[in-house]
Amino acid sequence: MKLYDGGRAPNPRRVRIFFAEKGVALPEIVPIDIAKKEHKSEAFTKLNPAQRLPVLVLDDGTAIAETIAICRYVESLYPHPPLFGRDAREQALVEMWNRRTELGLFASVTAVFRHSHPSMAELEDQVPEWAEANRELIDDHLWILELQLAGNPYLCGEALTVADITAGIAIDFMKPSRIPLPEDFVHIRRWHGELSARPSWKA
Repeated sequence: MKLYDGGRAPNPRRVRIFFAEKGVALPEIVPIDIAKKEHKSEAFTKLNPAQRLPVLVLDDGTAIAETIAICRYVESLYPHPPLFGRDAREQALVEMWNRRTELGLFASVTAVFRHSHPSMAELEDQVPEWAEANRELIDDHLWILELQLAGNPYLCGEALTVADITAGIAIDFMKPSRIPLPEDFVHIRRWHGELSARPSWKA
């Protein structure tokens, strides 16, 4: 297998952290320089017409794009520890919280970065109004996480799951997106501090 990787970009990081939490060595890494627009090259576009990273290419040539699709593939090969839940109930909760986070906080932070950060000016048709509209939603998304984490060590209970990885990376991505994390989100700060201390977070 080969993993086409985008360095510190949030979605490639999610996949590398997932591998690390599984205790599985990363496949061969093929670095793709987003700043140099290598993800828009003809060769990469053949792998992923969406021109997004990461992409996992299997030994038979199958290209799997989309972060969660890659993580689900890895989960099927290495089911322990279960990062998508152990049974039907847990799997439903993980799916719920991952979607809430991915479609909520993660998407809004990404929109702010893509449409307001100067480094993205040559990569995106920036719409500043869209960045500001999403910036106004951030606190609402954060409160949903804060309330859940007030009574749970992790988003889905006692064990870390892929939902925590998605949410943790979203919080990390707030810094380069120039979005401060307010001090009153004490449970998010506790949880994020614990995530950041895990060896996988350096992946």
